[in-house]
Amino acid sequence: MLLTALAAVPVVIWIYLLLARGTFWRVSKSLERPANSESRTKRVIAVIPARDEASVIGDAVASLLQQDFPAPLEIILVDDASGDATAATAKSVAERYGAPERLTTIQGRPLIPGWTGKLWALSQGVTVAMALAPDYLLLTDADIRHGKHSITELVAIAEARRCDLASLMVKLTCETWAEKALIPAFVFFFLMLYPPAWIASDRKRMASAAGGCILIRPEALQRIGGLASIRSEIIDDCALARAVKRSGGQIWMGLSATTESVRSYGTFAEIGRMIARTAFNQLHHSAVILAGTVLGLFFTYLVPPLLLLSGRRLIIAFGAVAWLLMAAGYLPMVRFYKRSLVWSFALPAIALFYVGATLHSAFCYWSGKGGKWKDRIQDARASG
Repeated sequence: MLLTALAAVPVVIWIYLLLARGTFWRVSKSLERPANSESRTKRVIAVIPARDEASVIGDAVASLLQQDFPAPLEIILVDDASGDATAATAKSVAERYGAPERLTTIQGRPLIPGWTGKLWALSQGVTVAMALAPDYLLLTDADIRHGKHSITELVAIAEARRCDLASLMVKLTCETWAEKALIPAFVFFFLMLYPPAWIASDRKRMASAAGGCILIRPEALQRIGGLASIRSEIIDDCALARAVKRSGGQIWMGLSATTESVRSYGTFAEIGRMIARTAFNQLHHSAVILAGTVLGLFFTYLVPPLLLLSGRRLIIAFGAVAWLLMAAGYLPMVRFYKRSLVWSFALPAIALFYVGATLHSAFCYWSGKGGKWKDRIQDARASG
């Protein structure tokens, strides 16, 4: 009797996830865009923090210079002590497109205590941009290739919904075997954790953003005390969204099929490190929450296929139903990334990898090596 009751738990979990968690799995809803609201020109200034990004910065700058947008988009690149030709590459691209005056490159000052590297670089660019009185700031990463209509769509969303912050979860690179196996699930898990419908709702406290592409009103940023108010946050995009929503601002997050990351994670180890950089921080560095998360992942993803081995019809049926519901929920994301439908049944194995990466994240934190990015350790337990 107890085993049968436990076997029913994954079914209950997936019924809840599919029916009562903001329909996070409906990719088509996250791709919807409102009709353009106002045609009058808005001034948008893009701020890009970059550290050793010579291999990708050219694509980012070129895509911003080629925007189908009523006004010329201005770009501020903050070169965060790069050891490569990041700044020179960006300048070369701007000159190639005949728009060197639209790119301002500033040399980032040395990192000061209490700030993460990205936020410190970003804050310097924002200070320069704010002096130019923009209508919106576009906070974007150096590895993002923006779709031609990306900024027009974001401004239209912000105007139509009266958003203080609108962000796009860009389409991640999905070419290598490791990426095909793990990247669609990464986005699926993110949307499950932060359903876009709940993020946009005034009735929900939940807030999140996708840090690769964030459009924000300057007055909203000033209202929360600027980036200094979140200066030590590792998951800075979510922290920014929370601060804006807490201050009374409206926020929105959706998916993009045309704005994409050009950064490749060629191996399972690289993707594992990407996950581990923030996973334990997301759990507030709590061993109790970590244990609960692992237990929850076990029942949600790993128990269903194990139940098929029980030899008892009812329990097998529970396992099969849970696995089918799991696959049905994952299928839209698999299709979005143009993967074989067979991948929709692979979530149990994929989830096992994510459990391992999360545990590794906790180990890195406890060993003083957490949040490592660009040779900077940004999330580690204080010694002593």
